[in-house]
Amino acid sequence: MIPETKPGEIELLIFDLDGTLVDSELDLALSVNAVRGEMGLDPLPVAQVASYVGQGVTVLIQRALGEDATQETVEKAAGLFLRTYREHMLDHTVPYPGVREALDELGTKKRAVLTNKPVHFSQAMLAGLGMDHYFAYIYGGNSFEQKKPDPVGVFTLMRDLNVTREATLIVGDSDTDVLTGRNAGVRTCGVTYGIGSKSLETTPPDWLIGDLRELPALLDGKGRST
Repeated sequence: MIPETKPGEIELLIFDLDGTLVDSELDLALSVNAVRGEMGLDPLPVAQVASYVGQGVTVLIQRALGEDATQETVEKAAGLFLRTYREHMLDHTVPYPGVREALDELGTKKRAVLTNKPVHFSQAMLAGLGMDHYFAYIYGGNSFEQKKPDPVGVFTLMRDLNVTREATLIVGDSDTDVLTGRNAGVRTCGVTYGIGSKSLETTPPDWLIGDLRELPALLDGKGRST
């Protein structure tokens, strides 16, 4: 059961990465299409590749190659993707407008990142953007045996930071994040600007914001909620 937590009672903010903190859509699409090119396939539209993002590298590559791709082909393509993306993941990727300002305004709130992107990529990306210092922990899709929407990462962070579920909030752009929150029994806040935000229409979060700069006000009891 999800607790009836008021925004002002939140102590721990668990952020998704792609589509929530950073706009990585173009670099992901270019890396996927580079792999498709090496395999003799035509490039896909950026928006189409973006629709495959959110459940980890294997799912991304499976979707990008199509239903006919064998497991062996997917594994080979995933390896190619990781090598390509490692070199190019910061070519065009930037924080969304207002993200740095919001993180600065959150003051003493405990903050962490929980993403399905591989952890070393996530850490390197945030370090490269000069944002890693905002977060006590950065966990990725290979940090645990299960990825989001499995709640293991949320439970680990609550234990790491000694915070109850009543005082924990997940902030993300997709249904994966909302379902993670539901599975963990914590509140959720969706952002409408991200890669997976369309999915929030059918899997609505507890609160909804259009700019991360709205989050500090929401947590102070001055913002709006869904």
